[in-house]
Amino acid sequence: MSDLPDLPADASGPTADAAGPAARAARKDPDKPESETERRRRRAQFLRDLAEARELRDRVQPRRAKAARLRHAMRMRTFRW
Repeated sequence: MSDLPDLPADASGPTADAAGPAARAARKDPDKPESETERRRRRAQFLRDLAEARELRDRVQPRRAKAARLRHAMRMRTFRW
């Protein structure tokens, strides 16, 4: 679906976890439940990546982004509290 290349799980870069390889190894253990802080960290990283992807899409397709903004504004105007 994405045009971006798939990165290996241990790739280090701006989207890699700040927790490091020890946390990644702990996540692969199916018997150990995921901690709340680790879940929140992964969720925050996902939301940052999602926002970055939306910004990129808006820059690449400005006409579609404008139409989406107008549709959203229309929905908000017709929404009843």
